[in-house]
Amino acid sequence: MAIRIMLSRKLGELRWTQADLARKTGIRPGTINEMYHEIAERVSLEHLDLICEALDCDLSELLERVPNTHPSSKNGGSGSR
Repeated sequence: MAIRIMLSRKLGELRWTQADLARKTGIRPGTINEMYHEIAERVSLEHLDLICEALDCDLSELLERVPNTHPSSKNGGSGSR
């Protein structure tokens, strides 16, 4: 499973820049940039709340779960004995 952060799409729809969002939310520009480029490994719930409030959107407009296209070996190993 992968979680996509669709901040770039939402900012584009609203014609906002990353700097606009950083100013409006008080979130560090570097943190906004990591989310924008989907390279953030962790995302603060507080940041998500601030972003949703600033952009007047629902969390589902920012995050999307994308199922894996290949089977995962996390649950039970490789299958060989």
